[in-house]
Amino acid sequence: MKTDMKRRLFLKASLATGAVGIAAGAGLLTPRSVLAAWNTAAFGAESVADALKAGMGSDALTDSAEVMLDIPKNPENGAVVPVAVTTTLSGVESIALLVDKNVKPLCGIFYPGKRMKPAMSIRVKVGESANIIAVMKSGGKLYSAKQAVTVTIGGCG
Repeated sequence: MKTDMKRRLFLKASLATGAVGIAAGAGLLTPRSVLAAWNTAAFGAESVADALKAGMGSDALTDSAEVMLDIPKNPENGAVVPVAVTTTLSGVESIALLVDKNVKPLCGIFYPGKRMKPAMSIRVKVGESANIIAVMKSGGKLYSAKQAVTVTIGGCG
C-alpha cells in the first residue's frame, strides 16, 4: 500500500472517530428508547409482599404446579445461583423472581411478548439460605412456586 493511501485512511478514521466522540459527548448516541423502566417502589421494597404489590399490583399468590423452578438445592456459590423458570400457563403477562431473605427481595420483573415462550433463565445473588419465589401473572391472577436454597459460601454477608 502506498504512503498516500495510508495517510488517507488515517485521516478518514480520525475524522470518523472525532465525529462519533462529539456526537457521544453531546448525548446524541444515548439509547433512550431501549432503556428498561425502573420501578423504584418495587425494587426498593424490603419485603416480598411490598415488592409484589408495587411491581405486580397485588400480593395475593396462588401456589401452582404449572409454575416450575429448576434451581440447585445447594448451590456452589450464593453469589451466582442459576435459576430457570418455566410454565404451562397461557397468556402470561409478567414473570417476577424474588429471594425472600435478601435485603431487597425483588430480583426482577420480566414481560414476555405475546409470541414468546413464558420461560426464563437467570443467575441471582442469594445472601443466605432462603426461598426463591417465581411469580407469574396470567389473566390478572398471580401464580407462584418456591424452592428452598441452602447457601454455604459467597452470599451477601
